[in-house]
Amino acid sequence: MSASREDMAARRPGRRATNAEPYTLESLVEVAATAFLERGYDATSMEDLSRAAGITKSSFYHHVSGKEALLRGALDRALDGLFGVLAEPGALQGPPVERLRHIVRRQVEVLATELPYVTLLLRLRGNTETERWAMARRRDFDQAVASLVREATEAGATHPEVDPVVAARLLSGTVNSLIEWYRPGRVTVPDLVDAVERQVFDGLLGASGAP
Repeated sequence: MSASREDMAARRPGRRATNAEPYTLESLVEVAATAFLERGYDATSMEDLSRAAGITKSSFYHHVSGKEALLRGALDRALDGLFGVLAEPGALQGPPVERLRHIVRRQVEVLATELPYVTLLLRLRGNTETERWAMARRRDFDQAVASLVREATEAGATHPEVDPVVAARLLSGTVNSLIEWYRPGRVTVPDLVDAVERQVFDGLLGASGAP
């Protein structure tokens, strides 16, 4: 190798650095997620990614096998956050409507804190094996939430006229639509979480007025 990593970092002021390394797998996944959102996955080449990261293509390949591995890394980050919510005590214990409330609030938090990765997940087209895998996992998450909406309805915790199938789809649409307009700094995450909770449980599900 003609130059050390420290030399590379010195020649690239302002690039992300961790101790002596000018780049890490995590930082490359972050760069890739941003590029995929801006250009589209299919239209983004490894040359584009190496330029965006400020490193050579060979250095990129030192960390990953190709751009689909980077896509997988970005989607793992989104899905790990979402499925982690389902494993939390608040999502597993208590009345169905309170478990659902916990999931919705935490889902919004994950979306807000992992915005580029969740946005990438929600905009997949299913053109690659990795995309199809992630879309199937996303459907699993949505089905888990839909099942809980049904439980809450059967327990009488929502308005009696609420159709659980329709309500589950509208709930998913309400939360997922945040990627279209939410940007960090416009509203605080706690305020965003509270606003979505009110819209879903006071409006969509009518949970506050349920018998």
